[in-house]
Amino acid sequence: MRAAVVEAFGEPGVISVRDVPIPEPAQGQIRIKVVAAGINPVDTYNAKDPSWAGIATGCILGYDIAGTVEAVGHDVSSDLIGRNVMAMTAFPQGQGGYAEYAVVDEPLAAYLPDDADLVAAASVPLAAGTAWEVLEKLEPAGPLMLVIGGSGGVGLFLIQLAAARGVHVVAMGQERSHAVMHAHGATTCVDYRSPDAIATAVDLAGGPFDSIAELVGGPLTALAQPHLRDDGVIAAIAPPDLAIDALIDANQSLHGILIRDNSERLRHMADLFSGGHLRTHVTRVLPLDEVAEAHRLVDSGEAGGKVVLTP
Repeated sequence: MRAAVVEAFGEPGVISVRDVPIPEPAQGQIRIKVVAAGINPVDTYNAKDPSWAGIATGCILGYDIAGTVEAVGHDVSSDLIGRNVMAMTAFPQGQGGYAEYAVVDEPLAAYLPDDADLVAAASVPLAAGTAWEVLEKLEPAGPLMLVIGGSGGVGLFLIQLAAARGVHVVAMGQERSHAVMHAHGATTCVDYRSPDAIATAVDLAGGPFDSIAELVGGPLTALAQPHLRDDGVIAAIAPPDLAIDALIDANQSLHGILIRDNSERLRHMADLFSGGHLRTHVTRVLPLDEVAEAHRLVDSGEAGGKVVLTP
């Protein structure tokens, strides 16, 4: 099979597409014929630095895949063969999605209707799952949420999930993405590059925020924290530049979010997606041979949405 293999760690050009053996499903596993593989910022990070994920040269990147079940391990029902699935490989060491075939533990796959859009489905598992985990920490705080990084993959899923629960979302993102954020359920949008972005967000909110979702890292959370109510909550998937003393003085909470394998969550995301209650925003679909360009687009933010490879 053809796969995008990391020959060395560094810039995107170190990934090459070559022939490798087709993986065999072991006990409790399924083999998926990959129709599409979603790309996330963590994938481009892993291509540059293997230390966090504990990977080595010769690995195949990619956590998010969608396709059809092509073979099963001896203890998995053969009735699953031919079924459409979305899957997230074991995180963070699993990977393997940038290939014509991938093997995953059967519980890490969620089954989709025969007419499912598999390219769109490949953009869901990691980003939507992360958004779900963020919302689980923030929603109990109250109905007014500031989302820093609302135009990214996690951000757009978070906006949708929060809006569906009646949360009013003030979304910060690039101005070109404001229409998309509004369409996904944001109450109002603010350009994070504006010098008075936080002041504008506070004015539009009409009061202190109950919660803040920090999805990009950097200084904006520190600027927004004085406008978070006492006992408010922050959830961060990227390290914010934030003084802990200020949180302590206001009895505020900070939660770090790193997604873990969770078959129940994945299958709930699949149900929402299949039912039309969770929309994707895929803006670039590239062949496997253009994996270096796909990584460049994700790193640069030029794609304006999710990037997907089609092996």
